[in-house]
Amino acid sequence: MSGQPVPPPPPASSPGGLESNIAAALAYLPILAIVWLLVEPYSKDRFIKFHSIQSIALAVVSIGVSIVLGMIPILGWILLLFLPLALFVVWVLCAVKAYQNEKFKLPLLGDFAEKQAEA
Repeated sequence: MSGQPVPPPPPASSPGGLESNIAAALAYLPILAIVWLLVEPYSKDRFIKFHSIQSIALAVVSIGVSIVLGMIPILGWILLLFLPLALFVVWVLCAVKAYQNEKFKLPLLGDFAEKQAEA
């Protein structure tokens, strides 16, 4: 033994993995939202569950809006050009709010997500 102090063991990782706000922000990547709803402990956290459901609902609604706008000649097609930018802004806003531990509710979708997260 050389008299050098033994370094302390590395800290144990938290049993929940990612912190709640980080997982909720990442839920705005829809594929991760699905994973969070299926994997514990994320599926038990109401905050993460709310943002995951809101993210999936936003993805479904955006697909529906894209289809409807694609069927409307000229005006719909013009609006369809701006839809990706608008969706990107909404997704970033929601992810930032989730990261800040805020339960930011989108109109209609937020109420739906809240009801589903409570169930």
